[in-house]
Amino acid sequence: MTLEIAVFNITSAIQAQSAGANRIELCENPFDGGTTPSYGTLKTTIEKITIPVFPIIRPRGGDFLYNNEELAVMKKDLLLIRQLGFQGAVLGLLNIDGAVDIEQTRRLVELAYPLEITFHRAFDRAKNPLESLEQVIDTGCARILTSGQRPNAGDGFDLIKELVRQADQRIVIVPGSGIRSSNLQKIIETGAEEFHSSARKEINSAMKFKSSSMAETLMNICVDEEEVKKMKTILQQNQLEN
Repeated sequence: MTLEIAVFNITSAIQAQSAGANRIELCENPFDGGTTPSYGTLKTTIEKITIPVFPIIRPRGGDFLYNNEELAVMKKDLLLIRQLGFQGAVLGLLNIDGAVDIEQTRRLVELAYPLEITFHRAFDRAKNPLESLEQVIDTGCARILTSGQRPNAGDGFDLIKELVRQADQRIVIVPGSGIRSSNLQKIIETGAEEFHSSARKEINSAMKFKSSSMAETLMNICVDEEEVKKMKTILQQNQLEN
């Protein structure tokens, strides 16, 4: 069983690896839901991290309907991460009617080869999830990250279970969003074998001087290493039992 941890900075990537994560989804800008990391973040991560890292290819926050200029950015970012030596990437594109953008997604998958491509939670905004599953399979993606079209995977349990059944090992279904050690055992019952969590926590700024007039907390986001260890232990126990 695989535990993927979403991180939003290099420090968190190091923490996730140290705590036992099997794979990292590398993003920036958590309050936008994750966007493509900078070149500096990408280069430093590939130098520091030894487990597989899949950067997200998302040029902006908001929806997943991209214009030609944004697609050009995504293509250049994909070529860059392939050149840098990453093993995979995460992306997702929809058409204006809520269907999976099969044509453009397939082009990106082909451009990225041999990288493994995960279709991210744009899937949770797609219409007709079972039909969308078949569309994503047609694009050549290796995985779908989904919360079962609900804000968190616990509430989307029934759909995730149905997606795992319908996928029938043709594509990997990765439950994600709101997964912690407190509910991971239940999510395992969907039949999934890979799981996604940010395991995030906020820490106070280490700055000694703080400008009170700015009315900002300047909290930093990092990975809760103990939470990652707890989830990894749960997965290992399930592997032993099966």
